[in-house]
This record gives sequence, structure tokens and C-alpha cells, in this order.
Amino acid sequence: MYTKECNIFTRIFIIVLLLFLTGQPCVEAEIDFALIKKVEKDSLKYFLDYTPQKTGLTQDSSAPGSPCSIAGVGFYVAAVVVAAHNNWITKDNAYKRIKTVLTTFKKKVQGKNGFYYHFVDPRTGRRAWGSEVSSIDTALFIAGVLLAGEYFKGTQIERMAHELYENVQWKWLLSSSNLLSHGYKPESGILPYYWDSYSEHLILQALAIGSPTHPIPPSAWQEWNRFEEYVDGKRIIYTVPGPLFTYQFSHAFIDFRELYDLDINYFDNSIYATQANQNFCKRNAQHFKTYEDNYWGLTACLGPQGYKAYGAEPGNPIHDGTIAPYGAISSIVFTPNESFDALAHMYEKQKNRLYGPYGFKDAFNLDKNWYAREYLAIDQGITILMIENFRSQLIWKLFMNLEPIQKWIRLCGLRSKKT
Repeated sequence: MYTKECNIFTRIFIIVLLLFLTGQPCVEAEIDFALIKKVEKDSLKYFLDYTPQKTGLTQDSSAPGSPCSIAGVGFYVAAVVVAAHNNWITKDNAYKRIKTVLTTFKKKVQGKNGFYYHFVDPRTGRRAWGSEVSSIDTALFIAGVLLAGEYFKGTQIERMAHELYENVQWKWLLSSSNLLSHGYKPESGILPYYWDSYSEHLILQALAIGSPTHPIPPSAWQEWNRFEEYVDGKRIIYTVPGPLFTYQFSHAFIDFRELYDLDINYFDNSIYATQANQNFCKRNAQHFKTYEDNYWGLTACLGPQGYKAYGAEPGNPIHDGTIAPYGAISSIVFTPNESFDALAHMYEKQKNRLYGPYGFKDAFNLDKNWYAREYLAIDQGITILMIENFRSQLIWKLFMNLEPIQKWIRLCGLRSKKT
């Protein structure tokens, strides 16, 4: 599937394009953009087929009886924007779909103080599985609708999106030590678990600090720990146990390339963490057939023994030979050549059992001869957003235009150069 026939001028153009999009040098750009686009477009079909038209509440997975994940809805809304931008659906269709989502959340979806339950019934919006009111899942939902508001600027969608955002009482889940809780359960109250170290919660922090109505203080940005470790000679601000999605989810919306948190650039940090993940798999190839065949991408996914937060160094790795395709693919803005090679390798070697009408399925494990049958909304969502950022930077451009995001950058002193 490689474009080896391209002449020297085409190769130079692609290399320059990659430098512009990612800021990362590449030696040789043998990337099949048609294949990348196919994976993105096929992944979109999941949202079109697993989102009830009457409510817009996307199923968490393709498994029968799956509830709706509100983070999945955030990815659905963003994916619809991507589809409209690429003319895969009409703008009118996109507008109607997103308005349905916003209306459903305004009238039906259960939650508390502007936050929503992690899982809800796709038909009624009522709490499902005894789940918690989730801070991070609410943030990912809000990120998606604010993105849609920016795309449909000056419309009812923008107004409704900002109303939902302004209703979130971020301070309610803030502890006395300026840390945000993971959530709340009516049976037991605010959860005693906090976003106290680097993770996907950067999007939560940005929205909470930038809120025009119920902001948390900017000092909260400095309260969480930046644990660091050197791997392969690179300093990494890490999350435990190192699943790749924690280095991806916030980056799907926020363009960190030119932002420095003192001497930390979180975009570079994700590059180093992604490379460490790949190298970890290589170092363990003698123990696992999956890694021996040059597959990589340890991240949260289904596995032979159920759902696990698989991860690599730094931190405390959890792994058993299970690979999630979205792990490598959604790192394409960080490691374009390596991520494309992984995508092409999985597509060519595992297509019959791993690839279907909605793109790549959740995960596989060659050691156990195990392949997931399900697709997961958040996996397909992060795949779409990261590929689109690689192709056009659409999500970054829209999201970084938002005043709350610019407010967060100003208040937290994030700068375009090291200080």
C-alpha cells in the first residue's frame, strides 16, 4: 500500500507537509494518504450506525445492549464536524445531528450541577450501570460540542453548546487542595479519587479554568504532580501505567505544539511517550508473539481477560501481548512514519480478523489467538480526530479559536517559548 512510485518532487512535498503539520523531521515519507483517509472514513461509519437518530446518544460499543458513553457522544459530535468538513455528509445533515444531541442533553440526559453520568441509556438519557457522574467524560463531551459551536459559529448550535458549557459547576468537584475529583455518586457522594498527576485530564483543567461562569482558580493548574522519568534518554512526564490514550485525548482538541508549561512541552512529551511505548514492545518481543511481529500500541482496551489499562514505561507497565490498533494510529501526529507503518502492517496482515465495516476493531492478541469482536466509540473517535489533525489540523484550528481556551492559556502562563 506504499506510494513508492511517487517522484522526487512529490516526496519532497510530502516531507515538507509533514514538517508543517507535526513539526517533526522525517527521513522518508512513504505514507499512503488514501489508506489513512479510508480508515478515518470507515471509523466514522460507526458513529452513523450506532447513534440513535432520535436522541444522538452514541453507544459505548457495538456490543448488543451497550449503553451510551457521554465521552463517546463528544467524539461523535466532533466526528460529525469532520464528516461535514470532508463532504462525507452534508452540512445540513451534520447540523441536524448535532442539534439533536444538544437538545437531548438539555432535556433528557441525567447528571448533577452540569456534569453528566458516565453511561446513560441511549434511548432515554437516564443513568445506566450505576455509573458515576464523571468529570473527565463530561469534559470530553463539552469539548466536542464547543468544537461544533465553533464550526457552526453564529448559529443556534453555538448558543446551545455554550449554554451547556456554562451550566457546568466545575468548583463543585474541586477539593480543598485544588484538585478536581473524578466524579460523584448519589449513593456515596463525591468520589475520593482526584486528578493529581499527568493524564488525559488536561482537557478537563483547561475547560474548568477557562469557564466564563464557574471557573476553578488558575492556581489549580500547578497543584497536580508532574512525575518524570527518563526513558531512552528522554525525560517523560508520565501517567501510570502508561496507556497511550492518556497522551492523546487532550491533544485531539488542544494544539500543544507551541505551548510550554515552564520547560515542559506536552506535545514533545507525547512524542517521547509514544516512542517509549514502541520501544518497550520491541524489548519484550522475545516474550510475546504479538510484539515479535512488530505490533505496538499499548493502551486501554479489551483483552482476553476483559478491559484493562494496558501501558508501557515509564510508570508500572501492564501488558500481556494485547495491542489496540488505535494506540499506534492515534499517535500519528506525534510519530507519523511509525504510526502509518503500524497501521499499514495491521491492515495488510490482520485485515480479515481485525478490520471491518467500521475500521479497526478494538484489540487483538496473537499469543492467545484472540481478536475483539467489538468496536468502541472512544477508540473510533480518537482515531478520526487524530487522523484529521494530521491531514488538515481542523480540530486544532477550531478548538484553539475558543475564548475559554485562550483564557486558560493566559491565566496559566503557558507560553510559546521555553522560559
